[in-house]
Amino acid sequence: MVIRCRRRSDREIQENSPIIVSSNGARSKEISVETGAPQSSLGIVTLPPLRTYPFDLVFGPEADQAMVYHNVVSPMLEEVLMGYNCTLFAYGQTGTGKTYVYCIILILNPHFNILPRYTMHGDLKPTPMGNPSPDAGMIPRVLFRLFHSLETSKADYSVKISYIELYNEELRDLLASDFSPPTSSTQPMGISGKEKAAELKIFDDAGKKGVFIQGLEETAVKDCKDALALLNKGSERRQIAATRFNDHSSRSHSIFSITVHVKETSNIGDDLLKVGKMNLVDLAGSENIGRSGAENKRAREAGMINQSLLTLGRVINALVDNAAHVPYR
Repeated sequence: MVIRCRRRSDREIQENSPIIVSSNGARSKEISVETGAPQSSLGIVTLPPLRTYPFDLVFGPEADQAMVYHNVVSPMLEEVLMGYNCTLFAYGQTGTGKTYVYCIILILNPHFNILPRYTMHGDLKPTPMGNPSPDAGMIPRVLFRLFHSLETSKADYSVKISYIELYNEELRDLLASDFSPPTSSTQPMGISGKEKAAELKIFDDAGKKGVFIQGLEETAVKDCKDALALLNKGSERRQIAATRFNDHSSRSHSIFSITVHVKETSNIGDDLLKVGKMNLVDLAGSENIGRSGAENKRAREAGMINQSLLTLGRVINALVDNAAHVPYR
């Protein structure tokens, strides 16, 4: 489990919000949280009580995108190229910066590991030399490094992309052709005319497939530019709304999946096919409905988000404890 602490936002600075979370430098192993306010009595100020929590890795506000990527995400990409399946979760309260970059990370299969959303996407525009921007998130950095590694390996390869969101317990393909193009900044995205998007259904195949989504299309991409175009396309279609915590709050969970096929020749001349998959999951932020100002439709969204995050936590606990029953449903 990896924690990332972001800097205060412009709104928080204007409101003079205090900093109650501290860590030991850009990279450490624990985080401290003030659990109360300073007390003053007879001119003597008592420091607020602190509670310290240990984690596998803690990034302070000084840590940049590159540090997070190289310490957490880069080793996962190497495993994907070796034929493993890996999943990266960005989890945290709404407004913590998960979508813009990608603060809690859970790496599932073959390892467990948890990191905010500013962390996932970040600045998608590359530098004039074609490298990721210093503010690029985890997804564009993964795509850049993936194609760089594949192109320099001289091996035969193919890469496919899919991008879905879970909104109010309904699965939507963000790359589907039957969505109408954005007409304004108003969300959620609609379906063109009276058309209805193909309903996606998830199944658990007892055979070799495992869990799969029926009706989901995977798009083949030839380079990083193609993959970033799909990321942009899907991101524009995600459900967003303004709350007191965040002017562009994601109201859905999204999964950006990269499937890599690499064909190599073994030492004895046999063809070896390695298939690896990386799921980059940007979870909607948990929130207190009263504090976020969510009403009507927004309140219902927040309730569904909190319920699904609670369910996810129960599933993870069951997997860690090797429970006989895992409450996926």
